[in-house]
Amino acid sequence: MTHKHHHEYINNENEKKTFVVIIFTLITMVAEIIFGIISHSMALLADGCHMGTHALALTITFLAYFFIRKIQDCKNCDLVSEKISAFAGYTSSLFLLVTAFWIVYESFDRLFHPLKISFNEAILVAVIGLIVNLICVIIMEKGHKHEHEHEHEDYNFKAAYLHILTDALTSIFAIAALLAGKYLGLFFLDPIMGFVGGALILKWSISLIKDTSKILLDIKMLK
Repeated sequence: MTHKHHHEYINNENEKKTFVVIIFTLITMVAEIIFGIISHSMALLADGCHMGTHALALTITFLAYFFIRKIQDCKNCDLVSEKISAFAGYTSSLFLLVTAFWIVYESFDRLFHPLKISFNEAILVAVIGLIVNLICVIIMEKGHKHEHEHEHEDYNFKAAYLHILTDALTSIFAIAALLAGKYLGLFFLDPIMGFVGGALILKWSISLIKDTSKILLDIKMLK
């Protein structure tokens, strides 16, 4: 299999994986936002809204693959495809950045203006969200590892993978905070976990913005 055809095959596989993950993400997003509002859990609501931005970012990833597939026979298609992939990854990283700031802001507000949390409902939905996130991580993990075997990294797919990975981590943070609040009375951990999740998302988004910017500005040789 030639390099070009192999690259097209990987793109098609990643496109299919992205579409499946979008469906999982949308279903879980709706459930977490609804129950986050009902249960007054900031950690759960933040996780649901975070998944909302991921659904949009994953859609951008999917559309990028669609356009790359349409132009795969054009002149300089490798260069154009790389630019499209980097631009999609850059856009997705901006969604991550906005999400991080929103989570930090809302967590700060809840720290000083706490609301009563319905722990049983919130924990149930958070666990369901984590299971869905882990399934999505497994779906995308193989493609993410495969990208590291090639010279040109697919930042479009990397951005999508990071969105799903941060979802899984924020789900874990949410569950930990809810369990601590329910059984230990440590209610302040809910917004604290929001801070931790926001800081982690912020770090990854900035790193991805730097990487994709180098491609878009043709300075990818810089470290």
